[in-house]
Amino acid sequence: MKKFIYEYPTKVYFGEGVVRDHLAEAVSGYGKNVLLAYGGGSVKKNGIYDEVKSVLEGAGKTVFDFFGIMSNPTYAKVQEGARLAKDHGVDFILAVGGGSVIDCCKIVAAQGKTGEDLWEMEMEKHQYPAEVIPMGAIVTASGTGAEMNGGAVITNDEKKIKTGMAAAAPRFAFLDPEYTRSVPRMQVISGAFDTLSHAMETYFGNSDADNVSDDVALAIMRNTVTNMRRLIRDIDDMQARGNLMWDSAMAENGILKVGRVTDFQAHQIEHQLGAYTDCNHGQGLAVIHPAYYRHIAKDAEEKFVRFAREVFHVDSAQAGIDALTDLIRESGLPARMGELKSRVEITPQLLRQVADTCNIIRTNPRELSRDEIYEILMECM
Repeated sequence: MKKFIYEYPTKVYFGEGVVRDHLAEAVSGYGKNVLLAYGGGSVKKNGIYDEVKSVLEGAGKTVFDFFGIMSNPTYAKVQEGARLAKDHGVDFILAVGGGSVIDCCKIVAAQGKTGEDLWEMEMEKHQYPAEVIPMGAIVTASGTGAEMNGGAVITNDEKKIKTGMAAAAPRFAFLDPEYTRSVPRMQVISGAFDTLSHAMETYFGNSDADNVSDDVALAIMRNTVTNMRRLIRDIDDMQARGNLMWDSAMAENGILKVGRVTDFQAHQIEHQLGAYTDCNHGQGLAVIHPAYYRHIAKDAEEKFVRFAREVFHVDSAQAGIDALTDLIRESGLPARMGELKSRVEITPQLLRQVADTCNIIRTNPRELSRDEIYEILMECM
């Protein structure tokens, strides 16, 4: 184990009915004006919006809507939310949705408290916000673990960059498995694969083999695979949905990362693929992961063998990667670039641009070159 300092800022309310039972007390310590943020409107159709707004107004809050947050939130959308927050003197931001809504609001919370352009501040000056608007999250689509940390992923369309930014950590998070019924089946499955990806990439980082965090990561991976298969058989299995919700939280609340370094190269490749194509994040990861792992398996063979045995109950590194590929196909997730929903045609030329602009991680089993990243992407065609 390496040296670490661990702090967990988010209070979690988990289980059926927690919004109804505890949201009023959770927001009681904050000011009157609340920015209620959500995506395309499904929360209005299924009653979640009405329940949340009723509780907020019953608690004496004035609610302002911030809606239309897209699946890959843009920096322009962040600026829209920040303007709303400033115009209405917002005291608290409540994100209702999945990782996209939560990530967008994290950065709105920071941008809403500064007159500087946050992108320029972080990316060019390497300075970070000292003050943010307090925020909380009500999760309707789990997988990203966005409700559990202060990082956020955003797409800058002008610069063709999708990347992480430092922002606000939610003060609280509500995890009601019933709320995940509000999203389509494939979104639930792709979110679960994102959880699996987080745990896998943490585990495959360049760290000591006897790190206790690895044992926890393997347990989260194994549980995620088990409950993905339960949902494949019965999408209404609420126990499985609840397990996956907590798997997602555990994968990104920092527990798996303490005392070790991590490998998030597949995520970095997918982020740039998403910047050019606007593809679904979890589905992009499903396409990339097997090809990436075939490239690095020999560089961390002992860890890949342990992963194969403990997560998929097979005996070799290659068999583990094959089992991961089988899970992807079994889940109905895309396994090739051509199966992704993309706003543009995915061509070799576009993939070359992705390879040439993605962030390269130096804590994975072996640092990749841009040419090898391009090879990986082409193997996914």
